[in-house]
Amino acid sequence: MSTATAELDAAGITGARLRESYLRCRDLHARHGRTYFTATRVLPPDRRPGVHALYGFARWVDDIVDEPPPESTARDRAAALDGIGADLERVLSGVPADDPANAEVLAALAHTVEYYGLPRAYFTAFLDSMRMDLTVTAYRDLDHLREYMYGSAAVIGLQVLPVLGTVAPREEAAPHAAALGEAFQLTNFLRDTAEDLGRGRVYLPGDVLAAHGVDRALLEHCARTRAPRPRVREALAELVEVNQDVYRWAEPGIAMLSPVARPCVSTAFRLYRAILDEIRAADYDVWSVRHRVSDLRKATAAVPALARALVARSRGGRVPRPRSGGDERSGSRPSGGVT
Repeated sequence: MSTATAELDAAGITGARLRESYLRCRDLHARHGRTYFTATRVLPPDRRPGVHALYGFARWVDDIVDEPPPESTARDRAAALDGIGADLERVLSGVPADDPANAEVLAALAHTVEYYGLPRAYFTAFLDSMRMDLTVTAYRDLDHLREYMYGSAAVIGLQVLPVLGTVAPREEAAPHAAALGEAFQLTNFLRDTAEDLGRGRVYLPGDVLAAHGVDRALLEHCARTRAPRPRVREALAELVEVNQDVYRWAEPGIAMLSPVARPCVSTAFRLYRAILDEIRAADYDVWSVRHRVSDLRKATAAVPALARALVARSRGGRVPRPRSGGDERSGSRPSGGVT
């Protein structure tokens, strides 16, 4: 039996088409979110499909915006996002999606949303931020960037929180979960500065860049020559410290998670934060190499985390069942209307 099949069995997910949808989301997560996918392997098997559905959906939509067919226009991508939003509303209401291609991913997402009682507003905010990518090419300051990151990153942390479970009141853990989503995305923005420029976007706050005498033309020069400049290094160094501050704010939320979930998030926290170490060690050169955590470092982080997770499970540390979504009396998963 494969790991993927075992996860679905552990989660009690039945029905061939629904299982295929979860497997599709798992594949999207594995291919596009390798650092967090590694961390997810530390979770109890029955909790992994929900995380895969949420991250798989996010990566799928992100690809529609960032990796469209060559002939696709911004209007085409906006129409695709509108279609996904409309189909998600249909599926969440028990009505089949209009577009079979959307149904392939949305079946698992809708099932997860129903089971964990996730607010639809999270997904509306996410799609709104994806639409911003079609028109917004720069952000004047960190507050402006956070308007985007609420939908593109903070809500991801909020979506995942009920899947992981908490020992503290969820409303107490929520700000830290949102901050962790932002911290991960800020790290991606720093690492992918050159790649984003190639798409015509600058996600680095404009006021920080300007304070160091950096403008888009200088960033494009660095990308073109694949070489950093002193002023750009200084700006990136400041933004790495901003990112570290967000990680520090997010970190107390890890202790608020259920014991079996903490090793997963702690592993993701360490691995993503390690990307900042790689950027700093390279003297803030994000132009000649795309920084990533080595497989050895991932294994070094994941193996002890798995051991901690196994100890937590052996001590009866289970992720509490959600209070909304599904059959609260039996704890069984809903059928979701998809088989």
